Formats: sequence, C-alpha cells, structure tokens
Amino acid sequence: MSSASSSSKPAFSIQPAQRMQQLPTQFFATLVSKANAQIAAGHDVINLGQGNPDQPTPAHIVKELQVAAENPLYHRYPPFNGFPFLKQAVAKRYKEDYNVDLDPDTEVAILFGGKTGLVEISQCLLNPGDVCLVPDPGYPDYWSGVALSGAKMAFMPLRESNAFLPDYSALSAEDINKAKLMFINYPNNPTGASAPASFYEETIRFAEQNGIVVASDFAYGALGFDGNKPVSFLQLPGAKEVGIEFYTLSKTYNMAGWRVGFALGNKELVRLINLIQDHYYCSLFGGIQAAAAAALTGPQDCVASLLATYQGRRDALYSSLDQIGWKAQRSQGSFFTWLPVPKGHTSASLADLLLEQAKIVVAPGIGFGESGEGYVRLGLLAPEPRLQEAVERIAKLHLFD
Repeated sequence: MSSASSSSKPAFSIQPAQRMQQLPTQFFATLVSKANAQIAAGHDVINLGQGNPDQPTPAHIVKELQVAAENPLYHRYPPFNGFPFLKQAVAKRYKEDYNVDLDPDTEVAILFGGKTGLVEISQCLLNPGDVCLVPDPGYPDYWSGVALSGAKMAFMPLRESNAFLPDYSALSAEDINKAKLMFINYPNNPTGASAPASFYEETIRFAEQNGIVVASDFAYGALGFDGNKPVSFLQLPGAKEVGIEFYTLSKTYNMAGWRVGFALGNKELVRLINLIQDHYYCSLFGGIQAAAAAALTGPQDCVASLLATYQGRRDALYSSLDQIGWKAQRSQGSFFTWLPVPKGHTSASLADLLLEQAKIVVAPGIGFGESGEGYVRLGLLAPEPRLQEAVERIAKLHLFD
C-alpha cells in the first residue's frame, strides 16, 4: 500500500530563485578545472592564469595570529562591525601611505575580503532596472553583485589607445542618466595599467554632475612599478563625497586566504555596508583581526620586498617575451601582464593552445569582457626561472615567427 502511494507521488523538485539563474558563469572556476585536468593527467603545468599570490604571509603576521589564537577574548563573538583597533590600524596606514584622513568609527568598514564588499555595494545601492557602469575588461565579480541586485550593466571600454582608462564622453546619455553606481580599478586587473591623479579628478567631476556613486577597487594599491606609487582615489578632493574605496590585505601582505578587506570613505556608504553585513556575518575571527592590525601597523619592509620581487619578475618576463617577438606594453602596476594575441587566434583559442601544447595556464581576455578580446592575461606569480621556462615553451610553438 505504502509502496503504491509512494510510486504515484511526483518527484520532489528544487526550484532555485530567479536570481540564481541570472548569475554570471564563474569564469575562474572553469579556468581552474581545465588546469586541474592537465595536472591530474600528470603534466607539469605552469599556472599563470589566476591572481593567487605564491609567496607566504610574512612571519611576524603569522606569529601574531598564533599568539592571538590563544587569547580567550577572541574565542567569543567579535563586535558586529569588528574591533576598533583594526579600523584604527587601516586608518593609520592610509594616513602614512596616502595622507588620507579617515575616521575609524564612521569611514571604515571591515570586510570578509575585498570581493565581498565589491558584491555588497551593488546590493546596497541598486534596484532592478538601475544601471551600473562597469569597466570592460574588468574583474568579473563586479558582474556578480549587479546580477544579484537585479540591475543592469553598461560597459565602459578600456582601450590601449586611451591608456586603458574609460572615456566618459563616449558613454550614452541614457546609460549615464540611469546609472547609480560605477566601478573603477587601478592599478588595473587585468590590463596592469595605472591611473594618474587627473583621471580621478575627472571621475569625481563626472560622478558629481550625474549623481553616480564611485566604487574604487584599490586591491593592487601597493603594487606600482618603476618607482611610481599608485594614486588612491581618496587622495583627491571630493572623493569622500561621491564614493568609497575597497582595499585588501590579500596582495599587499600575501594574505589572500585570510580574507581581510576594507571599505573606506563615504560615511553613508560605510553605514550601508555595515548594515547589510549585520544580516550576513558577525565580523572576522578576532585573532585574524589582531594579525591584520599587526600587518598594517608593523614594519613595512615586507611590502617593499614583495614589490621588488614582482618588479624583477615583470622585467624578466618581458625581456624573455621580447626575445621571441611577443611585443607588449609593460605593466605599470598589479601583478598581471596583458599581452596581445598573435594573428590567427582568439584569446580563448590561444589559451587552449598554450594549455594543451605548452602546459601553461593563461586567462583569455574575453573572460573579462568583450573589450578583453584580443588579449590574454598572465600573472607574475611564479619565480623568474619558471616564468622564463614558460616563455621557452611558448617559443617552441612558433607563434611569432
């Protein structure tokens, strides 16, 4: 009897919310799966496709976590908005590095990594039908936050002819009128370009005139090459009135796995981010907050050493690329290189060829937006000899003969 009734019962079906169907494909998950398949097959793969720092976190930061983990204070729930000492630490770092004054209580929000804040800001500001201005090419997780909010994206092409900066005069009046939020990101992922102070001045004027909030992604703020220190959006007059900056310890201190980031600037935007996080989290583990504060307030020679490492890798890579005829503009910042694909290839076909025949992982430019087509992104995330070996493998394919 029970068997008959159960057999006639319709199969149970999970129906996801519509927003789950609107999410963009996670680009890097696909990239990782392709690389892992080659590794599983026993190949020696040089993975230059991801932005995952390859150096360890400095020892003094690790030591601070080890000590803090034994502190019973941190075994309890932390304050919802995080410990004041960590907010004070990032405010101190911004004052010393950029001469920017931040009120730790009202102009700093602690994030579970910068990526979290970049998604949350769209959810805080955008309604269905609103428009967000997004760089193209750009970091794909900007798209995720916009999709979750039900808003639309209008792309700002970043072209080599304009130093990979957006041209606001080329945007349509309709997109500008509907836009409530815009993302900018320098030093830039994926192009490696940096932005001068004049660009931020122009951006602030554009935002003021059109009522658009600026979200500055400053994840690579510590990584500027050839002695050129990247400019923080918050250094410019009027920046706090129109926007916010996202900063992370992932790249500066090799703390990607620790998930520590900040939203800095406009008080109302900080309040909104703290509010939405109150419904998601109860802040970071206190021991990690203590270690993050030690990173920000302790000796900064580890940052200078890391920058020198990336500068050496960049120079070695481009020198080797020059020798095989792969010509490209040198990166100005970040730990990425942005290389034009040879004739006869798309970014995806070149990436597949390099993986299959040279066992090298690169990120195809199309994964960062339509304007990324024609380029591939390589990370400076392997020692110099390994980067040179990668170029030697590429040379054997005779792509530039």
